[in-house]
Amino acid sequence: MTKFKLLATAAMGLESIVADEVKELGYETQTENGKVFFEGDERDIAKANLWLRTADRVKIIAGEFNAYTFDELFERTKAIEWEKFLPVDANFPVQGKSVKSKLYSVPDCQSIVKKAIVERLKKAYHRNSFLDESGARFKIEVSILKDKVQLSIDTSGAGLHKRGYRLDQGEAPLKETLAAALVKLSRWTPDRPFVDPFCGSGTIPIEAAMIGQNIAPGYNRDFDAEEWPWMKQQIWDDVRAEAEELANYDQPLNILGTDIDHRMVKIAQENAREAGFADLIQFQQRQMKDFVTHEENGVVVGNPPYGERIGEVEVIEQMISDMGRIFSKHPTWSIYILSSMEKFETIYGQPATKKRKLFNGFIRTDLFQFWGERPKNK
Repeated sequence: MTKFKLLATAAMGLESIVADEVKELGYETQTENGKVFFEGDERDIAKANLWLRTADRVKIIAGEFNAYTFDELFERTKAIEWEKFLPVDANFPVQGKSVKSKLYSVPDCQSIVKKAIVERLKKAYHRNSFLDESGARFKIEVSILKDKVQLSIDTSGAGLHKRGYRLDQGEAPLKETLAAALVKLSRWTPDRPFVDPFCGSGTIPIEAAMIGQNIAPGYNRDFDAEEWPWMKQQIWDDVRAEAEELANYDQPLNILGTDIDHRMVKIAQENAREAGFADLIQFQQRQMKDFVTHEENGVVVGNPPYGERIGEVEVIEQMISDMGRIFSKHPTWSIYILSSMEKFETIYGQPATKKRKLFNGFIRTDLFQFWGERPKNK
């Protein structure tokens, strides 16, 4: 087994949650903006891809250095032992980004890195002609920040938010990774009721069910690194078998998703069925003002519409007002709502216990947290 410097990428505001997940898997971490670094071998690459719920991707850091000229970028890229990662027939597209750096032309940086790797591989594999790139995919990124170059290889392929259960979605779907982060931030445990009153295509309830039964989010999907010759199939088989053993399919769940739109309720039901939760999650068509419960110590996690169209804002404000009025009658319930509305607390009718800045895509939002009282019988 080889030791690699690994990177779990994170959306803005989710770094600490991703770092907590990486630590839970047993690794020491270092965190920067959008990045959580840790060390691991081939098995750890498979394990991180299978288990990380809130990270976007898992990457291998192939090299890091400063570069101020294109010559430096070429020579230092070429000096990396790419043959340790890439077989002779590797398909290796290069993408890039550059921020506050002398080498600001991203297409030029991509082209130079590509040429440098080709030169290195041709020499390592004793090839005079071109490389046919007919084999497994190794997506390479050149990232330059303040003249520091970081070269990485993406082990995930499709982003980790693609769990494989979402057959259909609404207009503005919440990413599965952000939905999982919202559930984790709520500190919900599977012995408590869980409600999403704006469930849309069902992403938050489905992610809650996966957390509740300890199901690895990447269990039913493929990763680019599965095709790499040095990532043996046995590693993936073992990690998946371990995940299967750790899953608690007998854990009862009390999860409800409601939405005003009957079409979204149907889509949510289909997605839940695809995820294996057809009988475990209830979905109902219901308006927020009609919410009723006799249970205690529940958790509400929701992402109501943000109201981009004319006439929508008043409707959404009414929903938030209804929610504040209804949940004031259920003091043991904890409420976690993601919203871009600046006057949210005023409309809801009480100040949040805590607010956390998060980004839903490129929309700046706050997670408004209203913590419930401890129930008297606990």
